[in-house]
Amino acid sequence: MKRLAIVCTHPIQYYAPVFKLLAQRKNIAVKVFYTWGEQSQNKYDPGFGKIIEWDIPLLENYDYVFIRNTSIDPGSHHYKGIINPTLLQEVKAWKPDAVLVYGWNYHSHLYLMRKLKGKIPIWFRGDSHLLDPLPWWKQWVKKMVLSWVYRHVDVAFYVGTQNKRYYQAFGLKDQQLVFAPHAIDNERFFDTPERGYAKRANEWRNLFGFQEEDVIILFAGKFEPKKAPLQLLEAVQAFNKEHDQPFKLLLVGNGILESTLKQRAEGDPNVRFLEFQNQSQMPVVYRIGNIYCLPSLGPGETWGLAVNEAMACNLPIIISDRVGCGLDLIKDGISGRIFQHNDVSALLECLKQMAKDIPMRTKYSQSKELIQNWSFKQQVIAFEHQLIQN
Repeated sequence: MKRLAIVCTHPIQYYAPVFKLLAQRKNIAVKVFYTWGEQSQNKYDPGFGKIIEWDIPLLENYDYVFIRNTSIDPGSHHYKGIINPTLLQEVKAWKPDAVLVYGWNYHSHLYLMRKLKGKIPIWFRGDSHLLDPLPWWKQWVKKMVLSWVYRHVDVAFYVGTQNKRYYQAFGLKDQQLVFAPHAIDNERFFDTPERGYAKRANEWRNLFGFQEEDVIILFAGKFEPKKAPLQLLEAVQAFNKEHDQPFKLLLVGNGILESTLKQRAEGDPNVRFLEFQNQSQMPVVYRIGNIYCLPSLGPGETWGLAVNEAMACNLPIIISDRVGCGLDLIKDGISGRIFQHNDVSALLECLKQMAKDIPMRTKYSQSKELIQNWSFKQQVIAFEHQLIQN
């Protein structure tokens, strides 16, 4: 049986289920090398501003090891936060047929790629794109650096259209690119009579004082500038000043902008806040809303996996053109709308059009059907096929 070594900083809710599924299918052998160290299991997330302890299992039913990290400032927030003197030795000792690296911009990950290039096939996984504009000189520097980095990659698994364009821009050829869709655990977000997500969401709506006829705009994520929750609040409040039937806005999460958001919403009966909610609660939280909105400005808004989650809950979607999943997931008339980033009037127009009546929202509520093809299984099949055929 062929063997795949996977190098990843820490257990992540969007990756660990893929590793588990690879192990369960038993078509290839898999071992995950976590490079942040054991302390990474419960980590401080600067975006949310708190220690995050996920309430779904991330370390079950697959083989893994935590590699000793000697960084004086350990973490995935900077290049020298991941320094593993024994990583190369431990990966080689397992004798893999390929090594899949998640993220190159850490000391040990890049060192491993350089040392194994030409000896063991190096696979790469990331979700970067070219949507954020840069001055010409930064573009030139980026081109030089990333073209060199990706010369150490044999195969890159691209997550969607914008990500594929990114790899092509830095020298990877089409024959080196394999589609492995960015995904969430769709099945966990789908409702069943036993789960009763919709019923529980209605109970939460009542607790917030929402009425059945209310149109609730939902934002769920980190309260940080690149995701632009302030612009969404501004757009909703501007609409409500001019209309007798106001939008309701539910902002779910925490982060650096939390106090600013709450100050601007003080005394506004149409705006509600909900603290960070863990993974087991999110299938209910999304269903509180009628429309999910991610109005990101960037830079650094990559794919936007919250969009996948909202679509699995069958919500219509509004996102800005800086969100990486837009070309692949947002189909006008099927799943949602895309507006020009940093344009509050354009955002407001999308909200008006989608929310003006129930038939319009129903028109855009085919998200669940579309997102079913963006699955962990499709990722796993791509990895298996690439390893087995070679």
